[in-house]
Amino acid sequence: MRNIITQISRFLVGILFIISGLIKLNDPVGFSYKLEEYFNANVLNMEFLIQYALVIACFVVIFEVVLGVMLLLGFKPKFTMWSLLAMIVFFTFLTFYSAYFNKVTDCGCFGDALKLTPWESFTKDVILLFFILILFFNQKFIKPILSKVPLNYAVFTTYSLCLFMAYYVLQHLPIIDFRAYKVGTNIQKGMEIPEGAQKSEYEMVFIYKINGVDTEISYDDVMANKVPENAEFVDRKDKLIKQGYVPPIHDFSIEKDGSDFTEEILNEPKVALLISYDLTKSKEKGMEKLEDFYKKASEKGYMVLGMTSSGSEVIEEYKKKFGLTFDYYFCDATTLKTIERANPSIVILEQGTITDKKHFNDIDKVVLK
Repeated sequence: MRNIITQISRFLVGILFIISGLIKLNDPVGFSYKLEEYFNANVLNMEFLIQYALVIACFVVIFEVVLGVMLLLGFKPKFTMWSLLAMIVFFTFLTFYSAYFNKVTDCGCFGDALKLTPWESFTKDVILLFFILILFFNQKFIKPILSKVPLNYAVFTTYSLCLFMAYYVLQHLPIIDFRAYKVGTNIQKGMEIPEGAQKSEYEMVFIYKINGVDTEISYDDVMANKVPENAEFVDRKDKLIKQGYVPPIHDFSIEKDGSDFTEEILNEPKVALLISYDLTKSKEKGMEKLEDFYKKASEKGYMVLGMTSSGSEVIEEYKKKFGLTFDYYFCDATTLKTIERANPSIVILEQGTITDKKHFNDIDKVVLK
């Protein structure tokens, strides 16, 4: 019976690690953005790791896939089990921290393919931890399914293929796009809220400083004069009680000089967006290609504009540096990072519908009608 339970746990854990790892390996840049959230000052306060987020992301997702394969094949059981235990303990801590303190609303466990709430992510990790502990204490039942040489080749091949996949998607774009801005999406429709959709519920909360500590006091208590006499008013905010329907696209806008051009541009028949969420982090190789593309697209009748979250001074600096003559419009950095994974990148719109997306390495492959 112990052997049967161990083999079932072995299969479940191995397959889940492989699937989870491959989904993130399909989009390591997206996973690196999630790690940056964790490293942020108001979460783990490890900002020195932000610059290494992409490297860490690639290592973690490749290791995750390889561990899953090693478990299924029975390769070095002791090393595999200690590695699995260490990884799941770490991720369980992260998901609990996110859920309890409401710091990161999505752990990114399955990338954009499957969104889990913080508590769902924590529950998933606890269940995984349970199965991994079964494996850990029953290592004697984990036997190799191949002889030594084929086993070594299988693990090495897995590692090599993962490296190749990581390199490919970093030099181009995710093989499968799970995001709300995938090709074929109409942005206007993605922002629509269906009639009768559940609305979010909020509670008005007042913040008072009591004995030097910021304390939340409910609206009802304030109205009932239950605020301590020594309390000092600090702020008022609306606290989310119940999340209502959130459309797939809910934060897209195109602004310039304080004016909103979103509707106007989304109604244009032919638009080319040249996206750099942060110009200071853009790749020089890609920026050097934008002006030529702008001229070619303009000749084809496209409205071409840059989109960035950078300030006007940075925009002028980079336009001068790379000889760019098109205008840049403002959009939130998080939104732009969601739309694309390259910096810069190219998105083609036809009356608000995304018809093409390309990494700057593939700018010559953009279809201009």
